[in-house]
Amino acid sequence: QVQLVESGGGLVQAGESLRLSCAASKSIFSINAMAWYRQAPGKQRELVAAIAGGGVTHYADSVKGRFTISKDNAKNTVYLQMNSLKPEDTAVYYCKGTIVVGPGVRDYWGQGTQVTVSS
Repeated sequence: QVQLVESGGGLVQAGESLRLSCAASKSIFSINAMAWYRQAPGKQRELVAAIAGGGVTHYADSVKGRFTISKDNAKNTVYLQMNSLKPEDTAVYYCKGTIVVGPGVRDYWGQGTQVTVSS
């Protein structure tokens, strides 16, 4: 079992920055991949950014060049640095950890943190 706790959300104006944190209850060395998703009202949850154990990263086209995912293994924490925020970035942001278990995978989700960007 892995517990994930997000923090850092809030209300900002367009163009400002926020940094989200996702603290894991166990070493992230044991988690194969970490990712940030977001869900806006009335929309499906979508992948924002992901980072694999080796440090390879992936970003949604809508956030490339503005968001950066990173991790601190010593703190068992993954971050999402969000710059140049836009009103369309408004959503609940969720952290997900994926662990390979045998032939399959097991996903763990945090409770989410609200990000609101005003115009």
